[in-house]
Amino acid sequence: MAYLVPTIDGAADEQSWDPGMIKVNVVTREGTRICVEGTEGMLLMEAIRNNGIHELLALCGGQLSCCTCHVYVDPIFADRLPALSKFEDEMLENSDHRKPESRLSCQIPCTAELDGIRVEVAPKD
Repeated sequence: MAYLVPTIDGAADEQSWDPGMIKVNVVTREGTRICVEGTEGMLLMEAIRNNGIHELLALCGGQLSCCTCHVYVDPIFADRLPALSKFEDEMLENSDHRKPESRLSCQIPCTAELDGIRVEVAPKD
């Protein structure tokens, strides 16, 4: 299967898609749209950060002790996400930019049902 991937410089490359991979459509803080891939089972945070979107800091490395992997998830995908835990909710309470669609990307595993998920990197706190 082939698809076009917008790159950071605005070009579009045709690439093939491997089974076991999911597409993650990311909007950066500057509004750039980038399609990256994640392996099923990896964290959404890892898929984003490992594909060159370094504004998603993830300072705690996914240990749920910071809010630097805060994203806004397209509401279309809300019912496919794991439930918001008490600890994630408490971390998001510390953000000045929390919205109803706010999640910490370190708490979202990449799964086949999230293929095509759309997220926006939240503003820096």
